[in-house]
Parts: sequence; C-alpha cells; structure tokens
Amino acid sequence: MIRFNQFSLARGTKPLFEQTTFTLNPGEKAGLVGANGAGKSTLFAVLLGELHADAGDFSMPPSWQIAHVAQETPAVDKTALAYTLDGDAALRAIEAAIAAASAAHDGAAEGEAHAAFADADGYTAPARAEALLLGLGFTLEQTRLPVASFSGGWRMRLNLAQALMCRSDLLLLDEPTNHLDLDAIVWLEDWLHRYPGTLIVISHDREFLDSVCNVTLHLEQQQQIKRYGGNYSQFEILRAQQIALQQSAYEKQRRTVEHLQSYINRFKAQATKARQAQSRVKALEKMELIAPAHAASPFTFEFRTPDSAPNPMMVMEGVRCGYRNESGEIPIVEQVNLSIQNGQRIGLLGANGQGKSTLIKTLAGTLEALGGGVREGKGLRIGYFAQHQLETLRPQDSALQHLARLAPDTREQELRDYLGGFNFSGEMATAAIAPFSGGEKARLALALVIWQKPNLLLLDEPTNHLDLETRHALTMALAQFEGTLILVSHDRHLLRATTDQFMLVAKHRLQPFDGDLDDYRDWLLQHAAEQRLALKAGNGTSTAGGGGAANGEDSAANRKEQRRQDAETRQKLAHLKKPLQSRISKIEKEMDALNTEKATLDTFVADPASYDPQQKSKLTEAIRRQADVNARLEALEAEWLDTHEELEQIG
Repeated sequence: MIRFNQFSLARGTKPLFEQTTFTLNPGEKAGLVGANGAGKSTLFAVLLGELHADAGDFSMPPSWQIAHVAQETPAVDKTALAYTLDGDAALRAIEAAIAAASAAHDGAAEGEAHAAFADADGYTAPARAEALLLGLGFTLEQTRLPVASFSGGWRMRLNLAQALMCRSDLLLLDEPTNHLDLDAIVWLEDWLHRYPGTLIVISHDREFLDSVCNVTLHLEQQQQIKRYGGNYSQFEILRAQQIALQQSAYEKQRRTVEHLQSYINRFKAQATKARQAQSRVKALEKMELIAPAHAASPFTFEFRTPDSAPNPMMVMEGVRCGYRNESGEIPIVEQVNLSIQNGQRIGLLGANGQGKSTLIKTLAGTLEALGGGVREGKGLRIGYFAQHQLETLRPQDSALQHLARLAPDTREQELRDYLGGFNFSGEMATAAIAPFSGGEKARLALALVIWQKPNLLLLDEPTNHLDLETRHALTMALAQFEGTLILVSHDRHLLRATTDQFMLVAKHRLQPFDGDLDDYRDWLLQHAAEQRLALKAGNGTSTAGGGGAANGEDSAANRKEQRRQDAETRQKLAHLKKPLQSRISKIEKEMDALNTEKATLDTFVADPASYDPQQKSKLTEAIRRQADVNARLEALEAEWLDTHEELEQIG
C-alpha cells in the first residue's frame, strides 16, 4: 500500500502539498490529474525517492520495484531490442552471473545461474521485448537498428518499452500517449489492462484515463491530493457535485455570517443588547468558515465566422503525395481521389508512418504533390496547424508581435483584446514567448490560425501540448466551427466529438473507413494479434502499418463470426496445450523437490564437521547423491526447455 499521511512539501517558497493524506492500494490504477504546475511531476519524484517530505510522512513497501519512463535516451549503439531488454534489470544481472561463472569455469555456479535464468523466464524475454516494440509501432526490422538511429519521439517510445519490460510492482507513466499514435495507444491500453501491479499515470487524454484507471487522484487548489473512486469521467461528475454542495454551504454560511455581523453592528453599543451582541461575536469567532468553491476557471474560445464557403473546397484527382530528394521521388500516399465538400468533418485514421501528415501537408500546400491534379475552390482559406507548429514560432518575439505580423493594419488594442480571449493578457501578451510552456505556445499557435478566419481547417495532432481544460475548450470550439474540418489526432474524445466520418490511410492509399472508433479499435487489436501470430510462426511479416480494414470487413456480422472462430481456435489450442502444461507442472514439482534436497546436501558437504572420520560413510553417500541430484536436475531442465518450446510453437 502507498500511504501519504499529513504530507507537506514545498519547492522553494511555493508550497505544493500541505498536510495531505491519501492511500493507494496494491493493484489499483490511478490517474493523477490537476492544473499544470500543481505538483504532479513532484509527486512522482517523491515516489521515486528523489524528494522527501518537509513534514508528515510517506510510505510504501520497501521491496517494491518501481518502473518509470526515463526522460533521456542515450545515443548508444546497442539495438532497440537489446535496449528494451535492459529494462529487466534482474534478468540482466542473471546474465552477468552466467558470464562470470563461465569465465571462472565454475560449473556449479553456472548451473545455478542458468536455473535462475529459466525461473526468470529468460528464454522468452527476447520475444516479450519484441512484442512490446511491435505494439508501440516499431517494425521487426527497426527492432534490430541501433538506438542512435532513432529520432526523439521514437526514443521516447523505446524508453516506454524499457519501462514496460521491467518486472515492476509500481509503474509510473508521465504523459505516455504524447509520442504515440492511436494504434499504439490502443495497444498500450490493452497491455495496461493486463498489468498486475499498481499504476499511477499522468495524462491529458481523458479517454485513455477512462479506459485504464479505476481511481483518480486530483491535485486540489488548496495543496491537497484528494482520492476519488472511478475513472476521469466519474471523477468529473463527483467533483461537480461536491463543488455545487460546497458552494451551497458557503452561500448559506455567508448569509448567516452577514446576519450575525448585522446584529452586532446594530446592538453592540446598546447596554440592553450588549450581552447578546457579545455572544454573537464569540459565535462568529468559533465558526469554521467554509471556503467558496473554486472550480478551475473554464477556458473557452471560438472560431471566427469564415467570410466565404466555396463548394467543393478542394478536389484531388490521382494525386501522388510524397517527397523529392537527390535520388528522385519518394511516394508515400498514391492515387488520392478526394472531393472535399463544404461542411464535411473528416477524421484521418492510420498507423504512424503511413502518410497522414504527408497528406495533410499536400492539402495545405506546404508540400507540392508529386503528380495528379489539385483544384481549389474560389475563396478557399486554409487554416493549417502542423504537428510541429510550435517550431515555427519565434522564441524572442511576443504573442503580440506574432499576431501583428498577420494583421499589420489592425489597431494594437484590438489585437490585445483578441489575445486576451486566449489567456494572453497584460504583460504576458508583450513578453517574449521563449519561457512559455508547450501548452501556452500551442495555444498561441491556435490563436494565430483562428485569426485568419479559415473555412478549411487542417489540424495535425493539435492537442499534443494541451492540458485537459484547453483540450476541452478546443473540442467545444471545433464542435461549433462553421467551416470544413480535416483532423489527425490520437485524442479519441476530440475525434468523436468533432468529426462525423473517417478515412483510413494505409498501404499507400486513402480510402473510406466504414465504422466508428470502436470498430477501428477492434480491428487494431485483431491486427496486432495477427502480427504476434505471424511473428511466432517466424514468417517475419510484422509491420507497423495498418492494412485495408475498411469496406465492410469490420461489420458486426464479421466481428461476430471472427469471435466465434477465435473461440474455436482457443479451444483447440487449450486442448493441445493441456498435456504439455501438465508435463511442465510435473517437471517443476520434481525440480522443486530436488532443489530442496540439493540445498540440504550442499550444506552438509560444505560443513567442516562432515569430514570427521566417523562421518566418512555418510559423507561419501552425500557426495554420491549430490552428483545424482545435479545430473537429474540438468536432465529435467533440458526437458522443461524442450516442453516450453513445444508449447510456444502451439502459441
């Protein structure tokens, strides 16, 4: 159990936690939520032992192994697979012991180390690490590449894979979905559902929190951490109810205080009423005042009404999207035939690397098409938010200077009023944006897009740096947007609330997706299962991409038939596995008994008293039996490994 009792901690002069108390039970999965700067990352540092209480105490089982995602990835030459395997430190220690025993020609120590390796599932570790990397979007070929060859976002995925590889009792995840696409998020959710340990996750993805968590820890404005049972949506309902009750109690108490104070003011000078007035003064002094409810002030904004609405907005005929370099053309998405109608709200689905961003860039005109024809409607005004939009901002310029470049003829006060609507007011509007947080820069980038009154919005991962409140504001604004929208996002809540049709980018093609996000999730999980089976079969057909799952393949009837077939397959596999599992169980029981006997014999043989002449016959028998036991253990270990191989081949 994790227990915080009257825990207080300040960073510098800023108190983050003030006599807060809460517990988290083994196996619970908690979402840690609260405003930016409230102390979420600080709490992780406390759990990791990097920070300690100023007052009160914190405790957790000393034997617990903690896994967390490293923020830095060394540019080492070892492969992605080897780097992921490093996450299992216990297994790496056993491997080192095997190597040391082998170098020292210590057969007994080497045998013991090999037994420990088998007990730690060492023989299955590479396959487990490979499955983690494939689930997180790597191809089979990429698992063999050196860590140094990967970019920043992919290195963060490697760090996540390494954390998941660790055999942990407590798993700490800080924004794990930030560098993942929707495919990898769905896979991660499925993995976390099966994780047996305790989980604490910081995330701004409400659907991820809803899916994974059964407890919510909220960092309140009064430097408190309050525990709520349930996922994020349930927490929102409970908190709204509590705020309403608190505000009602506050209003009631305020009226009581005003009545008492009025009486005191009126009668404290009158001798006949002085005693009653004095009793009311004492009543006020003893009253424990209720604070007014402070819900986080909801941040809202809205899109400006477009000046025109061409129809169609844009037509693409046989367009080839991709890049050019010295070697020639690199096509990514081919034969794109698309007519974008006014008012359409399209969500683009597809695995990372399949070409969603390339297609968006081609639509936006920032990437020239390799071939085909693109026609724009008269009066088309595109608002484009790129995945790396923040990199286009100038760090030394202010928010006001950024906006003034777009509108040089607009009065400064009008620009200031507009920025104020995005929470850039006063000095914040005129200060250099270099020290702004990622969320604040993303908010500014959105404000610049919205100022231009676009009638076609192209948004590529607009929520990457936004907190929950700003994501909610963006969702509400997009829902009311009067123009046309094409959205790429791993935030399923945003996709569900703002789009009404989906298209899939897969196998170098763009095609309609006949289904909703639940259908897409089902298909992704099925596709991942097929990848794992293909990997076990050794045919090397694993890829990070999505296949053509559209055009009715994910219909309810097909899914029902698929479930029936899966159930039959599981029954057949169970029938084949049962005798092998029984054999493994029998072998393990015999090995346990022999290991117990071996420990007794080893102790006896190592004892100097056993070499007394009177013990000679007993010692001789012990040494003979010790050799028999060791030989039998070696034979059983070989049989255990062979049986496990048979079991794995069945799947």
